[in-house]
Amino acid sequence: MAKSSIPVNVEMIRNAIKSGVPLVLTTYTFPRKVEAYVDDVIRVFLKELNQQQMTETLSFCMKELANNGKKANTKRVYFEDKGLDLENPEDYKKGMEAFKTETLNNQKFWLELQKNKGFYIKITLQAANNKIKLETRNKCELNVTEYKRIHDKITRATMFDSLEEGMAAMLDESEGAGLGLTMMVLMLKKIGLTEENYQVISENGETITRLILPFSKKSMEDFNSLSKKFVDLIEGLPEFPENINAINRLINDPDSSMTDIARKISNDVSLTGELLKLVNSAAFALATPCSSIDEAVKFTGIRGIRNLLFSVGSMQALMVESDPKKKALWDHSYRVAFYAYTLARSYFHAPEDKHLVEDSYVCGLLHDMGKIIFVTATADIYEKMGKLCQEKDISPDLFERMVAGVNHGEVGALVAKKWNFPEAIVQVIRYHHDTASASDEHKKLTCLIHFADLLAHYSEGIIDWSNFESDELKLFSVSDEVQIKELSEKMDTQFKNSKR
Repeated sequence: MAKSSIPVNVEMIRNAIKSGVPLVLTTYTFPRKVEAYVDDVIRVFLKELNQQQMTETLSFCMKELANNGKKANTKRVYFEDKGLDLENPEDYKKGMEAFKTETLNNQKFWLELQKNKGFYIKITLQAANNKIKLETRNKCELNVTEYKRIHDKITRATMFDSLEEGMAAMLDESEGAGLGLTMMVLMLKKIGLTEENYQVISENGETITRLILPFSKKSMEDFNSLSKKFVDLIEGLPEFPENINAINRLINDPDSSMTDIARKISNDVSLTGELLKLVNSAAFALATPCSSIDEAVKFTGIRGIRNLLFSVGSMQALMVESDPKKKALWDHSYRVAFYAYTLARSYFHAPEDKHLVEDSYVCGLLHDMGKIIFVTATADIYEKMGKLCQEKDISPDLFERMVAGVNHGEVGALVAKKWNFPEAIVQVIRYHHDTASASDEHKKLTCLIHFADLLAHYSEGIIDWSNFESDELKLFSVSDEVQIKELSEKMDTQFKNSKR
């Protein structure tokens, strides 16, 4: 395909990769120039990630999914214009007899009609945790007939061994959607993927089609190896404060009492001040100020105190207020911690969810530790990493984009393990952009932090409604964008008030 007349902002794509935020494009008619533009964006995006091997597959899938979404939208306005009920089997059969011919012969009219009625198509592209997500959303839900047809085609397509075999068996004259979907499934199969990498969700007035494509095996091995070497090279990375390690050892001692722990903390004047400052912050919303470590221990419990110690220790080791990049990351982390703790207290009241409240603040605070570690690195470390990158034929720029963005969860988790953090914190740091990979034990906590992170980005104007995951929305009883906006405004106001 010829290059689009719409210029591609390469710097914007690089920044999206570094920050882990999605690229989102909204269109109503998906004209050829927009199709060409998105195709160019995909090519640049994959080149920046050194994943050019999936360019053909991802470009084809994008066009297939977006055009299917456009067609589904056209079908809605067509049936409405003809006075037919899409949910009625007889009306559906009658409408589809002329749908293809009429809409193809007068495309401009039907596309303009669906645009005027607000039938959008949203295309999202995002890289995180060595995976690429391509998602399309269109403003209509599938009916039962359509849903069955799609899943039937996916199931049947997986049975074919070649594209030629699929083309011969799956041509569909009534709607014409079978061949493209079959080709897409077979292309995914060719690169070692299954139907599990392709999801179709229909809810809340939208149809969501989602592809999750892992990086090449070699890329994942190289990036994870470089991430480990990067952490090993950071000789200047402070060890976790020994005074806090000593208290953690006491906490883990079954023979120690709450009084012993409180006394040990109280003997450290600086630590006592930091802990009381944190416990009395607006995030914890105490009815009356906590004036002693004894009260703090009683209020938060052993697990809570331990998590506060991890928070304070990490801030002591990594905080450099004069560094604007690091300060911006910590500002975001404070917001996520506040949101996560507030959400946990508001939504999780069951006894078995108590740990979610206890762990939410520290996990929110430390979720982006990998990014903070990256800006801690010195010029000498970058020079050493440059040589290691050359050995693996990876450019230093690509390494920076991967470690600071796509792979920052892995870097943060490696440091958390080095500092002997609990597995719950390690998993949240590693999987807060890939919640499906978290263990069952820690999945709910990881989803909480991911949702708080998205909500914080939404408050900051970085993402929009389409970036929220449907399962997480259900977890927090959110069903539409109005509720997200209200929740975001409420949390943003509370957070700003907490800083006064």
